[in-house]
This record gives sequence, structure tokens and C-alpha cells, in this order.
Amino acid sequence: MTATLLDGKKIAAEIREEVGVKVKEFVQSGGPTPCLTAVLVGEDPASQVYVRNKSRACEKAGIDGRTLRLPVETTEQELLDVVRNLNADPAVHGILVQLPLPKDGNGGKGFDERLVLDAVDPRKDVDAFSPVNVGLLMQGRPRFLPCTPHGIVQLLHRENLSVAGKHVVVVGRSDIVGKPMAMMLAQRDGSCGPKVANATVTIAHSRTANLAEICRSADVLVAAVGVPEMIGGDMISDGAVVIDVGINRVADGAGGYKLVGDVNFDEAAKKASAITPVPGGVGPLTIAMLLHNTLLAAQAIFKK
Repeated sequence: MTATLLDGKKIAAEIREEVGVKVKEFVQSGGPTPCLTAVLVGEDPASQVYVRNKSRACEKAGIDGRTLRLPVETTEQELLDVVRNLNADPAVHGILVQLPLPKDGNGGKGFDERLVLDAVDPRKDVDAFSPVNVGLLMQGRPRFLPCTPHGIVQLLHRENLSVAGKHVVVVGRSDIVGKPMAMMLAQRDGSCGPKVANATVTIAHSRTANLAEICRSADVLVAAVGVPEMIGGDMISDGAVVIDVGINRVADGAGGYKLVGDVNFDEAAKKASAITPVPGGVGPLTIAMLLHNTLLAAQAIFKK
């Protein structure tokens, strides 16, 4: 069996184009230009790349993408003050505090990421990390949907891959991907309709007993555990759909590095019916859904 490649990059481009059209219509109807402000502390290379890609995507979609770059010496209180000022700024509709915050920041003490994220106004929390927004998601009435899980839902929908009535195994229990992914797929309905919901969902992780057996029971396997190529071909059933959320840098044997997912792609592609590549699979969808949420935030604040 040769798996169908699920092209997240192509689908993300479609979504960004759709958002761009809606942004133009919103502004032409009298609304303000949606504004997304990213707060970047320190010089983490991966964060720099993400923020730069976000800025480019904003520009193409007609969104005002701003970046506040703060030195690693910034104190936690100073960072909280920056967030609260953005909360109070009527021109800012979405706030993104880029993670991870530097462990050597805040005078060497590190930052309390939860404290910082909780300081973001839930109405501007376009990452959907606020406990208020997580609670709304749990109840099936979300203000915003978390960007990466929502991107996966969009991917499944646009590739006509239903999960209704099927067994989905999510490997990973993070607040960013694993937990919200499970919640969204288990709901009765969702942003893309009941076919991309109504699943029977199992959350597994690196300490799950009989992990390989549980993974093999999946009709759809979502790998979001953050361990390079942890999911081998022997952990995937014939014909399963494999969604690889991981993106890990590993040595390439030539003094450089390469990007790999949480799934051994070559092994998995021989057994799966469909699979996302790394890079070019889930990653581009995260930024596309961030733009989507920024437009929603601007529309909601404008209505007020």
C-alpha cells in the first residue's frame, strides 16, 4: 500500500486566501483592519522563523501583523505589563505570546508561562490557551478553536476523510494539541460538520502501557508527542490515516540537521492509506487558522 500524501501546505494556502477575501469584505463594510500582535522574548531561532512566517502570512491576508521583540533580560512583570497594555489597546484584536518563553529569561529565573498566558484577554486570545476559552471549547461552544487542532479538522474535511464513528488515537496530551484535538473530534458537531466529529477518541502518551497495540487499533492516528519518529510502521494498522503533528530537528549525518515528525514516515507510508508529511503537513495549517481566529476576534470586538 502506498499512502496518499495529505498536502497541508496547499490546503493552508486555500484557507489563507479565503481569510483574505473575508478580511477585505470586513474592512470594506466599515470594520477595522484586523491586527495580530506577536510578543517575542529572546532570540530562539525556531520562534524567530515562526513569527517571521506569521508576519508574511498576515500581510498577504490583509491583516496588520505586528511583532514586539523583547530582550531576554525582560522581567516577568515587564512582560505582563506589555500583555496588559495590548489588552487595553483597541487597535489590537489578537495577541500571541510566542512559546516557549526563554528558560534563562526573567533574570535567570525563567517565566511562569501559565501566568503570562492567563494574562491575555480571552477576547484576544487567538491561540485559545485561556482557561475561559478552553472551558468554552469543552462545552462545545468555542469562542476560538485552537489553531493546530482546527487546522487538522480542516485538513480532514477538505480531504473528505470522515472520523465519525471511527476510533481516533491521539498520542500526546499537551494543552496545545493533544487535549483540544481529542475534545474537538469527540464533539457531536464541529466547525466542519458532524463528519469531522463524533469519533471515539483515545488519548495516549509516552507512558501508556501497550502503546503500540493501542496505536494499531486506530482508524485515525494523530501523533503529537514531540519525540522524533517515535511511531514506527509496526504501530500503524493497514489503511489507517496518519496525522503527524511533530516537527523535530535531528542530525542528518553530514554536520547539519533535518526535520522529521513524530512518525517514521517511510515505514508509515507503506501501511497508511493517507499521511501528512513533515514538513509541509500540519505546520502551515497552524498559521492559517491563526489568521482565521484574528479575523473572528476583530469581528467580535467590532460588533461590541
